[in-house]
Amino acid sequence: METVQELIPLVKELIAQKPSRRLVKMYVLGGVLALFGAVLGLVGTVCGPFTAASRLQDEEAAVAALRAARERQALQTQALPEKGKQHEAIACTRALANRQHAS
Repeated sequence: METVQELIPLVKELIAQKPSRRLVKMYVLGGVLALFGAVLGLVGTVCGPFTAASRLQDEEAAVAALRAARERQALQTQALPEKGKQHEAIACTRALANRQHAS
């Protein structure tokens, strides 16, 4: 049914055939479901830009959190070698001190 103009002849034809109650119920159910689908499509079209904007904000927040986590991880990896170098220097001087006394 592309237009309402096609719907009027269909209804007239259905009335002329005098359908049974079951058939009328099926036609009414189909019409209600079609109307419900059209309303959902309209709501989706109207609300689409708002949900897209919220998705964009969510994605931006996730990207910012990921960047912050990567920066923290980079800082930790930079801090670990510095601590490791200090620890190695202390261990090396201790080892040298022990060797000097032992020889």
